[in-house]
Amino acid sequence: MPSSLVNPAASADLPSRVRDTALGCGFHLAGITPVLDAEHSDDNDARISPELSYFPQWIAEGRAGEMEYLKRRDADGRLLRSSVRVPFPWARSVIVCAVSYNSDQPYSIDSPAVETADKAEQSTPGWIARYAWSGHRQDGGAAAAQLEPTDYHSVIRDRLERLRAELQMQFGDFEARCFVDTGPLVERIYAKYAGLGWQGKNTCLIHESLGSWFFLGVILTSLELPREQWTSPMPDRCGSCTRCIDACPTDALEPYRMEASQCIAYLTIEKRGAIPTELAPKIGRNVFGCDICQEVCPWNNRGNRRAPVTDWPELQTRSELVNPALDWLANLEEGGYRQLFRHSPVERTKYAGLERNVEIARENSRSKR
Repeated sequence: MPSSLVNPAASADLPSRVRDTALGCGFHLAGITPVLDAEHSDDNDARISPELSYFPQWIAEGRAGEMEYLKRRDADGRLLRSSVRVPFPWARSVIVCAVSYNSDQPYSIDSPAVETADKAEQSTPGWIARYAWSGHRQDGGAAAAQLEPTDYHSVIRDRLERLRAELQMQFGDFEARCFVDTGPLVERIYAKYAGLGWQGKNTCLIHESLGSWFFLGVILTSLELPREQWTSPMPDRCGSCTRCIDACPTDALEPYRMEASQCIAYLTIEKRGAIPTELAPKIGRNVFGCDICQEVCPWNNRGNRRAPVTDWPELQTRSELVNPALDWLANLEEGGYRQLFRHSPVERTKYAGLERNVEIARENSRSKR
């Protein structure tokens, strides 16, 4: 097995070395924090203790809905996502990286209309969550329509693997695993203790410059992080603001907690089968995900200046997915759906799920009119 740190001398100011290397790989934020979990914590780990018990409690209360992957347990019945060292006993630290996915396109709360081809009528637009718009330009492509779909999971994982390789060149051979939404940990908690932001009342991680429009990727490592190099978390700057809670159409939010089974993102992406009749009218025009609690956040709209736009070529905006006409989506056959969303996050809802969501959005539109 590789040693935890082959070259101890290279570990001086490990957080700065990790951050600089990650920024060189194109990430917009990066940090490192020790592995802390309930199974392996001690008195020195007290600062993270509130979060250690939250996830198991959240699962026990049934707040995860049908997201079974969050409930996975090992042979001894322990939740995998509540204890990193259950599946990876060698893990000693977590590198957390963030990349912006924001664009200069409008917000869903701006509520524009989309004109039909003959411009005699207006077709109500649907809404696809901002993070699912991403595409990249094929060699020689010039028009926005030539962007090919991308999935942030694979895009970020490729950069994480590059970062891992570069760090192993600096520090020697060490154990490492890269994850994007698939690891046995709650990324935003580790991001908080790596200094990347604070957890907002909408449960999203918020950074004072990037707002909350960013993805997180992590590298579990066997690198030992001396306590004197631990990063202090950012202070909570939500203050008395409750805009996200007040704006949530389904009342899925309370301060720092979410009822996932009521969240529009959950209902339109993870939920299979029929959506509860009492919640369907509250979905509005959302057909994949929901951005409302982030759109109303002052940290995404400071001084009338919205969060910066991503510079990653793999995460550029596919313009056809911004405010897509519901009639157009409703007329998509399964082959067209696959062509439009293959290798895109929208694949997760499946064709039947998108059909269901579009029909609900159209009914909501008719009711509103």
